[in-house]
Amino acid sequence: MKPVRMLYVEDNAELREIFQEMLEGDQREVVACASAEEALALWSASHFDVLVSDISLPGMSGTDLARRVIAMHPERWVVLCSGYQYGDALRTLGPRVRALAKPFEMEDLDRLMDEIQRSQDEGAP
Repeated sequence: MKPVRMLYVEDNAELREIFQEMLEGDQREVVACASAEEALALWSASHFDVLVSDISLPGMSGTDLARRVIAMHPERWVVLCSGYQYGDALRTLGPRVRALAKPFEMEDLDRLMDEIQRSQDEGAP
């Protein structure tokens, strides 16, 4: 599997630190930040394969951040995390957008990241 660079956006500092540590591994590099605005600046300045973002953020929402990222790089993956159920509504953002309902288990996020890594290796959407 090729390594994946992930941008993780979470405004809760404790959760951000915990999940950054848990997400990082041999095939994953994680950069974490607290706001959509900071994430947009980081995304524009560097290469990331995946955006993982909370939907409810101060200022710009995670959904608006996702729309901007997708407009710049529709081939990249986006995972939006929320306590609300969005059903298939997020799929309208594109074929590489996934939702993860909070609270989620780390195994759920790991499975999703593995799926994304496999699809990147295969070159499929």
